[in-house]
Order: sequence, then C-alpha cells, then structure tokens
Amino acid sequence: QPSTKTSKDISIRTMMHRLTSSVLLLTASLASVNAFVSPTSSSLAVMSSSSMLSAGVFDGVKEPIQSYVDIWTPMFHTAQDAGLAPDFLLHWGHAGAMSMVLLSMGLIGSYMGWQIRLGNGGDVTALTLGDTIREAHPKIIGGAFFFFLLGGQGGLVLLDTQGQSILESPHALTALLSVLLLGSQALLPKLAFASENGEQARTVHAYLGSATMVVLFAHMATGINLGLSF
Repeated sequence: QPSTKTSKDISIRTMMHRLTSSVLLLTASLASVNAFVSPTSSSLAVMSSSSMLSAGVFDGVKEPIQSYVDIWTPMFHTAQDAGLAPDFLLHWGHAGAMSMVLLSMGLIGSYMGWQIRLGNGGDVTALTLGDTIREAHPKIIGGAFFFFLLGGQGGLVLLDTQGQSILESPHALTALLSVLLLGSQALLPKLAFASENGEQARTVHAYLGSATMVVLFAHMATGINLGLSF
C-alpha cells in the first residue's frame, strides 16, 4: 500500500512537471522576445500569428463582448475630451493596476500556498492579519482573482477607447489561460481535497498554482509588449 501511494505521488509530480514545462514553452512563445523593448519586425510577426490564433479562439464571443465594451467606451471618450483622463493613464493605467495586484496579492498568495504545503498552514504572520496562513491563502488569491476579472474588463474598455481591436493579441490568449487556470484552482479544493484522492489533489493544486503564476507573469509580459506596439 505505501509503495502504491509513493508511485502515485511520483507519477503526479512527473505529470505536473511536464504540464509546467508545457506552460512555460507556451507562455515564453506568447510573451515574445523582450517585453521591455519596443517590438521588432520578428516579434511583430510572432504577434501577428498569435493575433490570428486569438481571432479563432475568441471568434464566437467577440461580438457580445464588443457590445458590452461599447457601453463603457463613450464615458471614457468624454473623460478624455474633458482632460480628465490623460493619454498616459488610458494607455498604462490598466497595466499598472494589474501589475500591483500580481506583485502583491499574487506573490503573497502563492507564497502562502507553499507554506501550507510545507506544513506551516497554522502559522499567523504579519501578512495574514490575524488569520492563519491556511485561512488567509484562499482569501488573498480569491481577492486577486476578483481584481483580475474586474481589471480585465477595464483593459478591454481602455484598449477599445484607444481605437485598438480587442481579443486579437497574445495578451488576450494569456488572459484566457490565466482565468481558466485560476478558476480550476478555485474549484479543485472544493471538489477534491476531501475525497479519497485528497493528497494527490493537493499536490496537483500546488504545482498547478506555480504554473498559474508563470502564466500570469507571461500575461504581464504580453501586456507590456502590447502597450509598446502602439
């Protein structure tokens, strides 16, 4: 029995390492060469091929999402015309806000997840505000997920306000992948932790959480590339 359990743990770890490697390859290609350098002709070619892929992925939902975005863009145009929304803020405001969420709540939540994995879930620290790490982890990651969903809508509206097409970039693809991973991570503890395979589910949750953070940082890189492209 112990040897069977050990082989299961090893196979799960192997599977998660392979998944993480696949995610790394995908996100590295989408993030392009250098997020902090204005795109070259080669990186623009990568963005162009990714745009065609994005168009296919979002083909069925682009029209209703565009209709939703169109509700909000006139307000931003009015604010822009009145001088209340500077061009720099419209261009980089979404990036700044989402980066702050990722670099604060995202990193802290990920750190807490691994502290639970290492057996320190009952500790109370300055970061947990009176809760244990185990109690604070889902609150912080859940809060980050909420802000990402809210901020994603703002990003679409701001992109449309600046006359750019929505859902046609590598940034849109990494956004979709990030939301799917975060949603899966939110469901996994509720559906599997209390089952007979709970220990294996916790292992999957830990490694998939790290892969999700990789995707979120790739999403930040594709966003910077998008911002530098116009």
